[in-house]
Amino acid sequence: MRLRALLETDALGLRLLGGRDELDRTVRGVMTTDLRDPSRYLSGGELVLTGLAWRRAPEDSEPFVRLLAGAGVVGLAAGEAELGAIPDDLVGACRRHRLPLFAVNESVAFATITEYVVRQVSGERAGDLAAVVDRHRRLMTSGPTGGGPDVVLDLLGTDLDLRAWVLSPTGRRIAGASEPLSAAAGAALATEHLAAVRAGRRAPHRVALGGTTYSLFPVRRPGRGAATAAGGVGADVRNGVLSDWLLAVEADAGEWAAPRLDLLQGVTQLIAVERDRRDAARTVRRRLAQEILELVQASAPPAEIAARLRVAAPVLLPGQGAAPHWQIVVARVDWQEEGAADGGEGTGAADGSGGAAGSGAVAQSLLEEILVDPATAGMESGERIAVAHTGGEAIALLPMPAPVPPASQGEGEGGGGAKPAHGGLRADVLLAAVREPLAAGLADDGRLTLGVSAAVHSAEGLRGALEEARHARRVAAARPGRVCAAGHHELASHVLLLPFVPDDVRRAFTARLLDPLWDYDRRHRAELVPTLGAFLDCDGSWTRCAARLHLHVNTLRYRVGRIEQLTGRDLSRLEDKLDFFLALRMS
Repeated sequence: MRLRALLETDALGLRLLGGRDELDRTVRGVMTTDLRDPSRYLSGGELVLTGLAWRRAPEDSEPFVRLLAGAGVVGLAAGEAELGAIPDDLVGACRRHRLPLFAVNESVAFATITEYVVRQVSGERAGDLAAVVDRHRRLMTSGPTGGGPDVVLDLLGTDLDLRAWVLSPTGRRIAGASEPLSAAAGAALATEHLAAVRAGRRAPHRVALGGTTYSLFPVRRPGRGAATAAGGVGADVRNGVLSDWLLAVEADAGEWAAPRLDLLQGVTQLIAVERDRRDAARTVRRRLAQEILELVQASAPPAEIAARLRVAAPVLLPGQGAAPHWQIVVARVDWQEEGAADGGEGTGAADGSGGAAGSGAVAQSLLEEILVDPATAGMESGERIAVAHTGGEAIALLPMPAPVPPASQGEGEGGGGAKPAHGGLRADVLLAAVREPLAAGLADDGRLTLGVSAAVHSAEGLRGALEEARHARRVAAARPGRVCAAGHHELASHVLLLPFVPDDVRRAFTARLLDPLWDYDRRHRAELVPTLGAFLDCDGSWTRCAARLHLHVNTLRYRVGRIEQLTGRDLSRLEDKLDFFLALRMS
């Protein structure tokens, strides 16, 4: 959108104070700030909204405007609520730096301007990409005039009598035939597709499911097709396999002639353009999450974080009067380097695929999909989700409706205070519907780990929620399996501590306690270590442990005595029991 569109919208109530010759600048985003130096949070193309709380003296205006202009800001809108009128020193500074300046009437909320800009920016990008779709259409003998994937698939049905669906990497239906594909079938097709891509098999992949044959075509974004078309399984495949859509056609493409295969490949290109349109609309939400994350990690004042949350709330959770609660989800995708030992994390994206930053972008796209309800169809799902990525991490900021006041709760719910209207996400169910497809995409060299925080109700709690989600993800990383998650409720146990013990400390601790027992078991074919584990599991009960091991109590007493003799420990003491318990858990 152009800056002049702001003046043409009466509902915004803006007055131009300077920069009329610059009104054809393109607005690519919006940011609210009262920082004296907000430049580190700007990437260029923003309209900056400010309440002028940063201005303490007239000489403050010149450096503030100079920083905005240097960061590529296209315009400044200053609120009149703080000072009444916009000071002349700010008007003069904007004139010197050729920065258009608007006055915002005190009756107009910054959130109103933000919502307008977000909608206009998304709409302009959609219009630009519709032209790309039309250009693709003219290169094909048949195709849509720009109406989303459903138009493309309708043409396949009417012109070629083919039923087809566009599926996400987890098998969720993006678009498709009027008769929907079941969630189980979608997940099964996605699993087969991801396994075939990771194995380097050439598309289309043919799959028999429930007596029906499907042909699966990858929907790759522009610039990604060449490296994988020949069946490569390097970095390009690993970076795209967890984020690419697929086209599932109810037919056996093995019998098709080359022209029909070419037509289906052209259809996937059209769908890829629509995918880019959807991703362009997500840019605003991603930027909101990135700005808030950077403020939180920089220990910005809670008031500044709260201001950004007030901007984000109506965008992510429209129609809610009360301020929402917030939940944070952290995800990481790690790829094992060729020849590396299995089980570690932090290897990043190997093979030159972009390192941690490349893995972070993969995790961002994947997390945006995981957080969508699997039962939700369509391209525009997930509008409550804002995901940023930094380094190898993806971090989602999720709003939840504010708690229901006690007076509005039904009888029988108890009087223990407000109950959340939305229970929030739970790590133990989040990955249940998508675990199988993701495991196929990760194959033998990738891992996805995910951590979920508790809900917080204010800006002050966001930093703690971020750390909580990160700790939970590390707990998940210490577990076996390709796809693992942990939640905040798991952080009140020794399980939280064990993953953070350095490897050399683990080895020294367990060796000091358990090596004498292992050596004795090897030399005498004894079972002191299993006996120790059973004794601790039975809370030191002689009778229960003897019954579990099918031993006489005297035999058990002999073995425990031998354990104490070899280690110099006393299993009647709580401290020694605890040391043995932790050593067994870490071994």
